Amino acid sequence: MRFDVSRQPVREAFIKLAENGLIQIRPQRGSYVNKISLSQVRNGCFVRQAIECAVARRAATMITDSHCYQLEQNLNQQRTAIERKQLNDFFQLDDEFHQRLAQIADCQLAWDTIENLKATMDRVRYMSLDHVSPPEMLLRQHLEIFDALEKRDVAAVDIAMTHHLQEISGSVKLISQENRDWFSEE
Repeated sequence: MRFDVSRQPVREAFIKLAENGLIQIRPQRGSYVNKISLSQVRNGCFVRQAIECAVARRAATMITDSHCYQLEQNLNQQRTAIERKQLNDFFQLDDEFHQRLAQIADCQLAWDTIENLKATMDRVRYMSLDHVSPPEMLLRQHLEIFDALEKRDVAAVDIAMTHHLQEISGSVKLISQENRDWFSEE
């Protein structure tokens, strides 16, 4: 199969995948998909939770009615994506929800840091969407976060965000047990 794509963009894509730890490039031998590092996922979850809970607390003190409207629009789009069984759209809207919180908190650097951590964690998130962390449950958690934000309740936002982000940590164990060949302890 040929895709009529020049080598440079493909090379750049492979370099980016390697930088994110998703593949290993072996010159003159090929490129190989890396197993999912449980250590990297656990560390990523820890850092993400620390950053995003701080972002959510700050957002609760800075949120405006206009921000609430934007978040509500996102949540409605998430609901529509779930109803239409468009998991990729839901996944993107999930990220947009979290990114919007960083924007509300005026902490774009926080989101940029999370983006750099997410590649390995996203592999587990995709694997868990079907049964471990169904989109309906994630939407309910987003709604809890939104309700607390709308009330400007910093403590409730922190609790809701912590609960939401711990979902990833909880799903890692089950997913790794179900798919042992895809994971490494490193």
